[in-house]
Amino acid sequence: MAINTLSFTTLVRQQVAAIQAACSTVLTFVVGSLELARVQAVAGVSMWLQSLVMQLLNTTRLSTSSGSDVDSFVGDFGLTREAAVQASGTVAFSRFTPTNAATIPVGAMVGTSDGTQSFLVVADSTQALFSTSLGAYVIPPTVTSGNVTVQAINAGTQANVLANTINVISSAIIGVDTVTNPNAFVNGVDQESDMALRARFLLYIQGLRQGIKSAVGSAIANLQQGIQYDLVENMSYSGAPQPGYFYVVINPCTSAEIAAVYAAVDAVRPLGVGFGVFAATFVTANIAMIATAASGYTNAQVAAAITTAVQQFIASLPLGQSLYWSQLYAIAYSVPGVVEVSGMQLNGGTSDLVVTAQQYIVCGTVTVNP
Repeated sequence: MAINTLSFTTLVRQQVAAIQAACSTVLTFVVGSLELARVQAVAGVSMWLQSLVMQLLNTTRLSTSSGSDVDSFVGDFGLTREAAVQASGTVAFSRFTPTNAATIPVGAMVGTSDGTQSFLVVADSTQALFSTSLGAYVIPPTVTSGNVTVQAINAGTQANVLANTINVISSAIIGVDTVTNPNAFVNGVDQESDMALRARFLLYIQGLRQGIKSAVGSAIANLQQGIQYDLVENMSYSGAPQPGYFYVVINPCTSAEIAAVYAAVDAVRPLGVGFGVFAATFVTANIAMIATAASGYTNAQVAAAITTAVQQFIASLPLGQSLYWSQLYAIAYSVPGVVEVSGMQLNGGTSDLVVTAQQYIVCGTVTVNP
């Protein structure tokens, strides 16, 4: 129901009308009169009381609350706001003289040239150069460069840096001369917003009825921000019909995240129902095109801007979302300074990159020629 609030002028007018109607003589309410001062004072107090009522209503309803009031509201139901997520990705360490092996220890620090963002080298067994026994990455002799996984010190989107901007080695690393990030970092997430927390609260309440899709979705969503998932019922992962079974495909999909999702889903699944949690399969999209720069722009500027725009768009595609060849033209033309785009190729052709619910598209090479 809408709240019938009144303005200061309306309150004054209503008081004047009521007082005059109850009095047998004509009263004066000119500026400076005692009667006008009285009704204005009452109107001022009424406006203050009205604002307190509106503030109270806003803070006692989740849909109109904000900030700490949202936290206290959902906290009564055992729900908390999800923290920001640190950006992570791959950087390439290189050296000019690859005579001996070079060791890059976990905990080494790199940063952006402007000094605003710093990143720590973290353990990643999926990287070919990582040695579990040494707890470090080892670039073999005669090899000039190697890929290493790093994680931002600052959580949130502030560490979603552009490609080739991480180029400062902050720690002393013997046998390594340069560092860079070939691709942009796009997986940093800010602290959960009020709007996102309200939406998750609704899913959380629905998921209190365990054994339904909402319960599974809520269990996954409550782990951390940025987890994408697809849930498929009554079918095995291979695609064969299997009543009483479901599986979940997730991205990101480290072993720790798979284990966490499995435990969360296991806590809400119906008794006797089997399920599985699987990592999304990555499908690489390599893009090539010819772009003409407008007057006042250089080909290098336009190429860099198009590359960033394409990388960010592909990173925004959800799990199971296909990439359509014609979309790439729209992305390229949206970049300032682009006059014409031609010869667009997606993985060497002009066909769409169609994926299943088990697949996630990642950006490979983006080649923009003048």
